[in-house]
Amino acid sequence: MPYDSNLDEQLFSRFLETDAGKIVVSVCSYNNGPKKLQITREIKDREGKFTFAKLGRLSKDELSGILPIIQEALRVM
Repeated sequence: MPYDSNLDEQLFSRFLETDAGKIVVSVCSYNNGPKKLQITREIKDREGKFTFAKLGRLSKDELSGILPIIQEALRVM
């Protein structure tokens, strides 16, 4: 069965904004399945719009910033 975006429900979403962009922490459920944590990075393109980027490694400041958001997401799960 192919992915259907209509079945993907976002239950929680918060972000940490940094100089380079933002890190988004979300809780999602696909087709009323188990709730799962998703962490993504978005950076600004040349026009100033946010676009998806590989999360890669986190700095200590980034990790310290998203830990409270992850704990909040855990309560939703």
